[in-house]
Amino acid sequence: MNVVGHLTELRRRLIWTAVVFIVFFIVGIVFYKRIYGFFADDFDFTLTVTSVGDIVWIYFTMAFLVAAVGTIPFLSLQAWLFVRPGLTPKERRVSLSYIPIIFLLFIGGLAFGYYVFVYLILPFLLSLNDGMFNEMFTVDKYFGFLLRITLPFAVLFEIPILSMFLTSLGILTPAFMRKTRKYAYFVLIVVGTMISPPDFILQLVVALPLIVLYEISIVLSSIVFRRKQQKHDAFMRNS
Repeated sequence: MNVVGHLTELRRRLIWTAVVFIVFFIVGIVFYKRIYGFFADDFDFTLTVTSVGDIVWIYFTMAFLVAAVGTIPFLSLQAWLFVRPGLTPKERRVSLSYIPIIFLLFIGGLAFGYYVFVYLILPFLLSLNDGMFNEMFTVDKYFGFLLRITLPFAVLFEIPILSMFLTSLGILTPAFMRKTRKYAYFVLIVVGTMISPPDFILQLVVALPLIVLYEISIVLSSIVFRRKQQKHDAFMRNS
């Protein structure tokens, strides 16, 4: 396939992905109350709106969250279908198995971030009030803060699968990951500090899982690299 053919194929797959996103977006709007009720069960206060725009904002935010989560598997599948012609049969099977893992890691990151927010960060922030002020939480501020906490976790939880994929392409090696471990730790700790309140224990709780994920990524990268090296050695012996 020439360049124009590749671009046409890419355009077609992006259009289908956009269609799926819109479908899930509509589903999110239709089931808005149930989705909002799921979040409302975890706080014992009533959120406030200060304008009509806030109501529209929360509708679109809930719908966007549903659409993003629902579209990820389809987007991953479309990406796999786009690169499939250039893969060997074994590479197709291996790369196809990445799709459910990507989705599960994304959901796991969202769930972990939400758990940290509801059971650790939010109680800590409310405890700082200590009865000094009247508490009034607006919808946009609450969910905006919630998304700033959960979405980075959803993205960072993809580190293991990303390291495996880059290692399989020869772009990344476990040796490089070990060599840059201290720099990676520093970046992850900074990220943990940015998305958590100024409390050492909470920052530690947030940063430690990210560091564990990096170590898991090194192990998985080593497995992929070792298998790739064994395959290369076997090819050289037979040639």
